[in-house]
Amino acid sequence: MSEATAGPASNGSWLKDLILGGQDGLVNVLGIVLGVSAASEDVKVLLAAGLAATFAEGVSMGAVAWTSSRALADQYERERERRQAQLRTAPGEAHQDLERIYAAKGFGGDLLERIVTTIAGDETIALRTLMNEDLGLEPADDGSVRRSAVVVGVATIVGSLIPLVPFFLMPRAASIGSSIGISAVALFFVGAYEAKTSVGDWRRKGLQMTAIGLGAAFVGYLAGKLFGTGA
Repeated sequence: MSEATAGPASNGSWLKDLILGGQDGLVNVLGIVLGVSAASEDVKVLLAAGLAATFAEGVSMGAVAWTSSRALADQYERERERRQAQLRTAPGEAHQDLERIYAAKGFGGDLLERIVTTIAGDETIALRTLMNEDLGLEPADDGSVRRSAVVVGVATIVGSLIPLVPFFLMPRAASIGSSIGISAVALFFVGAYEAKTSVGDWRRKGLQMTAIGLGAAFVGYLAGKLFGTGA
């Protein structure tokens, strides 16, 4: 048994990885686009900076996702060994933990005792219950950890390319507005989709994501204005 928590293995985590990478890449490169545009009119410089940031950020985010998943995997393994030892050497403590878990779910009396006794009688089920219900941890294989890293890395690169697309197709002046526009639409869609697949109002979440993303990118514009020399 090797890895991680409820993170890499679940569909919810897959979506979280996708959103995390895409949003981070888009906002980061949009900030660079606005900053370089404010400092220089040279589109080649802008594209070079944007593409360099795109691939550097993609690799970096993928590596961070992998190392964080590995850290969670190590945590899972340590806790699994500790809980397994508890079941074997201090079954009374494990029994009390199981009672607490199911009492919190509303069970009581003889029914609670039967449930706990049944679960405690099977080490595999008891261990899985303690890990999942008490600690919120679930196992995942090495493939899931790798997929998480790949999803984050690829999503970061794809998101990073969105603000750059107009500069390959249009003149500089038109590209700046188009870059902001398509980035805003993409951020709104990401926020709305996240709300649709979890909780919250999709319109509010979409607007919130857009405002946060554009606000962060605007900091790049201010930095370009402040430190740029013009062209």
